[in-house]
Amino acid sequence: MRLVDPSGGQVGIKGIDEARWLADQLGLDLVEVAPEARPPVVRLMDYGKFKYEASVKAREARKNQTRTVIKEVQFRPKIASSDFDVKRKRVEKFLRNGDKVKVVMRFRGREVTHPELGRDILKRLEAAVEDLGAVETMPRLDGRQMTMVIAPLRRQRTTDESGSDESKRAPVAEPTPIAEPVEEQESAKAEDT
Repeated sequence: MRLVDPSGGQVGIKGIDEARWLADQLGLDLVEVAPEARPPVVRLMDYGKFKYEASVKAREARKNQTRTVIKEVQFRPKIASSDFDVKRKRVEKFLRNGDKVKVVMRFRGREVTHPELGRDILKRLEAAVEDLGAVETMPRLDGRQMTMVIAPLRRQRTTDESGSDESKRAPVAEPTPIAEPVEEQESAKAEDT
């Protein structure tokens, strides 16, 4: 079998007994990394440390991944304009936070016979939030409710953390080294003597 040392260097082709003896002498584990290769490839490594580092990397990857959150806002076909504005602002807040929004239009009683009223309100909402989000799932009637999903837009930031627009900034000249004033140089020479 082909033996690889802990740093990745080739040791050479060794017998299984010799590889085990070398692993025991170094206090490391003998791990088969390529069993299909001819000859099979084994590596000397601390397997417990390897597993621990793999779990730390997996934990970091889980910490950095974003989870998609779907918020729900409910509407009715007979909504007043002030109530519509309140719910529109709530949808805008969710979209600014990067969450998807499931908009549900609930119909009661005979309201379901006029789904165009609900569709008009949902289209009005879509037009109101078009700068923050795009419709991912078009309005669809399912029983007594009509649903629509709005996803936030992925905009590239043109401002830095301080909030100033980078394109409006004047280019900064490269700093040039400034020589010490003559008086400071002379006083430094006087102190040395």
